[in-house]
Amino acid sequence: MHKGFYAFIVFSAGACYGILSTFVKTAYAAGLTLTDVSGMQCLFGMVFLWLSAILTVRRIPSFFQILSLASIGIPMALTTIFYYHSLESLSASLAVVFLFQSIWMGTAAESLIFKKLPEKKQLLSIILCLTGTLLSAGFLDKGADFSFSSGMVWGLLSALSYTAMMCSSSLLGKGVAPALKGALMSTGDTLLTFLLLPPVFLFDFSSWPLLLPYGFLLGIFGVALPPFLLAWGMPHVGPGLGSVLAASELPVALVMALLVLGESITPIQWAGIFLIGAGIVAGNIKNS
Repeated sequence: MHKGFYAFIVFSAGACYGILSTFVKTAYAAGLTLTDVSGMQCLFGMVFLWLSAILTVRRIPSFFQILSLASIGIPMALTTIFYYHSLESLSASLAVVFLFQSIWMGTAAESLIFKKLPEKKQLLSIILCLTGTLLSAGFLDKGADFSFSSGMVWGLLSALSYTAMMCSSSLLGKGVAPALKGALMSTGDTLLTFLLLPPVFLFDFSSWPLLLPYGFLLGIFGVALPPFLLAWGMPHVGPGLGSVLAASELPVALVMALLVLGESITPIQWAGIFLIGAGIVAGNIKNS
């Protein structure tokens, strides 16, 4: 298929992640905890992916491939936990700013892994995306607050683990069906999440009516679709460009906040969204 198609697939994976912050903020407001939202998300997502794999996959990968793909679930789980921790103390827009440091981290990782300097178009794309990130986060409207907080540390850690997930997804499991690759990744994700955050909610049946709707939505957009789409598209675009394409997360997050939470988006924030879009196009012109 045309490389632009795979670029769109990775772009869509980022868009899925953009939906999450609104759902998580809503879940916290409803009284759910980090353990609740993280655990239900990975559990539902794993079930969806394995159902898809069982129905569509015919070739079983080697034992080494199974282990290596399950290991991608480690940075996958850490990204969710770190990011959701940051959302407990930071606004959704500021948390995304820290997560978005994965843009330059991805390019730096690609340079180290493949021993090559980023292209000029790639550097321009990163500059446009980071500038757009600062604008769309509303720094010029609300004033930047750089006082230290634990949420900032969690946000940076989420960017680092997200970069590790993007790189490992790009390098491992080539030739494995996307549905099975995503299922194995989500299995590692679920095991580590349950190890770090024991799923006590599974035994509190009174909370299930509240947990199930959020678990379904977060499982689809946070676990089931992103790894499937990343497994499909990342091997064809690479971690550097892939990190830039996944920048679709921020404009989607802002639009969701506008439509669902009723938050306003200022002209400066719309300008930031435009710059991010321009950055994505600039980094992908060669491949389109």
